[in-house]
Amino acid sequence: MNPQDIENIELAYLTLDDYQELKEAMQEAYKSMPNLYWREHQIKTLIDKFPEGQVVIKINNQIAGCALSIIVDYDRIEEEHTYEDITGNYSFNTHTKSGDVLYGIDVFIKPKFRGLRLGRRLYDYRKELCEQLNLRGIVFGGRIPNYHNHQDKMTPKEYMDKVKRKEIHDSVLNFQISNDFHPLRVLKGYLEGDKDSGEFAVLLEWDNIYYKKPSKKAATKKKVVRLGLIQWQMRLYKDLEELMQQAEYFVDAVSGYRSDFALFPEFFNAPLMATNNHLPVSEAIRELAKHTDEIVQKFSELAISYNINIITGSFPEMKDDLLYNVGYLCRRDGTLERYEKLHVTPDEAKVWGMQGGNKLQAFDTDCGKIGILICYDSEFPELSRLLADEGMDILFVPFLTDTQNGYSRVRHCAQARAIENECYVAIAGSVGNLPKVHNMDIQYAQSMVFTPCDFAFPANGIKAEATANTEMILIADVDIDLLRELNQFGSVRNLKDRRKDIFSLTKK
Repeated sequence: MNPQDIENIELAYLTLDDYQELKEAMQEAYKSMPNLYWREHQIKTLIDKFPEGQVVIKINNQIAGCALSIIVDYDRIEEEHTYEDITGNYSFNTHTKSGDVLYGIDVFIKPKFRGLRLGRRLYDYRKELCEQLNLRGIVFGGRIPNYHNHQDKMTPKEYMDKVKRKEIHDSVLNFQISNDFHPLRVLKGYLEGDKDSGEFAVLLEWDNIYYKKPSKKAATKKKVVRLGLIQWQMRLYKDLEELMQQAEYFVDAVSGYRSDFALFPEFFNAPLMATNNHLPVSEAIRELAKHTDEIVQKFSELAISYNINIITGSFPEMKDDLLYNVGYLCRRDGTLERYEKLHVTPDEAKVWGMQGGNKLQAFDTDCGKIGILICYDSEFPELSRLLADEGMDILFVPFLTDTQNGYSRVRHCAQARAIENECYVAIAGSVGNLPKVHNMDIQYAQSMVFTPCDFAFPANGIKAEATANTEMILIADVDIDLLRELNQFGSVRNLKDRRKDIFSLTKK
């Protein structure tokens, strides 16, 4: 059809008044299978069961195409099935409002209207419906009508692979892939009478990146998460109580801005070593470790009372007579998680006799999955990649650096982690001087929040930044849904485009 002849294009719900025209349109669209059209009672059943799932697209008030669908449980598609199975022998009694997948029953465009990208409009409607109904995705068995020309030379899987590599042109399968559907597997004996496809079909799936798994709890996962970073001033305190008063001041401040997280720096409690400055530094830090249990308990109380998740930075901890650099995630529901610094710096090992930890994991929170890497760990990209594979959305990096070049290593590596793992990265450090604490003389920091670099994010990948070497808090909002869109539709897709066929990364 000539585009100049189009007066109007309309997407509308299918009604029984459309049936006769729909039948003729199907017979025209499926000329190789002229008897495979839906009967009127079947269309009535579909409309009665799921009216919003049945739509037509009309040009100049004439049906140009149609899309029919039902909702099923994902368990059904994980099993081998045929078209007859999934439709309940064409009765559609497999449709259930409690299902979690939109299953495409039919979609077609009349030959005279092809080339106008009307099929894309029908698929876009299905995607929007899927998001609106909070379904996990769209699935259907896609015909491969060109397969009969290659049936004697290759299997359906070989054919599918060659189509994906553009070695064979299949307009139907190419269209599905270009609309963000990915093949799951080949279905045998799918549609009886489909000789062009050899009765094979490719099970195709589109993932709804906005899907939220229903929760029985009276809470929802937040889409926009507010981060509160504490750029801590090193100063002398007379005792632990005074230090924690300062910590509570900052928790109060960031929670007053309704932050979801408070991030403290690495070794922010180092000023307490001043009372043991007469001891060798290796002994002084072990004395500092005696405060850790009390600090964690206090932070947990603050997390509950101020309704905020607190990442405690880090502090020394003795375990089995060995010294570690650890921190805690104190959730606002009262639960605790422990994380460890895996790579200690040469100075930590030489001066303090500190050991590297062994625990690496992403943590579930009421704001999605997060990862925490202490300072030097951010300079090892394998760690954050493993956390990304576990579904991490935000990476927190508490750090302590004495010089600007040391800070630059943390800063630039953290920013790289945001790009390569398609996540947000928040870093927080300490500033100022501690003249009465050995090995902690000077500090340099500029706390920041990094983003990936794409159109939905700041061009330079910096969401927010504190003033360098000044005590302050930094508040920033990050949108988790933007990460989902980046993963699927970004200019580049670092996570999806990895060549897992030539390398792998696993935890031991």
